[in-house]
Amino acid sequence: MTRAKPKTRIQQKNSEAILKAALEVFSQAGFRGATLDQIADRAGLSKPNLLYYFPSKEAIHAELIAGLLKVWLDPLRALDAGGDPVAEILGYVRRKLELSRDFPRESRLFANEVLQGAPRIDAALQGELKPLVDDKAAVIAAWVAEGRLAPVDPYHLIFSIWATTQHYADFDVQVRAVLGPGHDPFAEAGAFLETLYRRMLAA
Repeated sequence: MTRAKPKTRIQQKNSEAILKAALEVFSQAGFRGATLDQIADRAGLSKPNLLYYFPSKEAIHAELIAGLLKVWLDPLRALDAGGDPVAEILGYVRRKLELSRDFPRESRLFANEVLQGAPRIDAALQGELKPLVDDKAAVIAAWVAEGRLAPVDPYHLIFSIWATTQHYADFDVQVRAVLGPGHDPFAEAGAFLETLYRRMLAA
């Protein structure tokens, strides 16, 4: 099997510029609204030059989503069955909130894809996300059965963590408009969510 040649420095630089530009365009316009012309313009490249690196809009989107899924799933992977249950879940909440703070465009890209019915990531949702959630839900269920956590539905607990953390990325403009100046939404959310989940989960 022939190995792909490693990219030169300029090829790597251009590929990264295209992906960065595509992230901006996709997160704002969604997959359907985004065009190769918009991505090329944002990357500072011609459309033919862009097509040298990626053969289609679908190929760019697929590479972005693949990278995003790894980043998005790592915080849940880190949930340790051998740790203290409340501390482990609070740690997951913090990691998810930090992701929303540090990667808001990626969060909106994922949200846009799901809102469109997830046609380009359904295989990943079934092949990567679901088994991981099933595994961690089983861990949480075991903690509940052992009396180490209050009785909670593990799946809906995980869903609620997604909702209460990703909201701050996906609805950032709304949150800041309501809070007004002088507020740090993520710091305030962190304190609130820790209190919320600590009280909910106490056995």
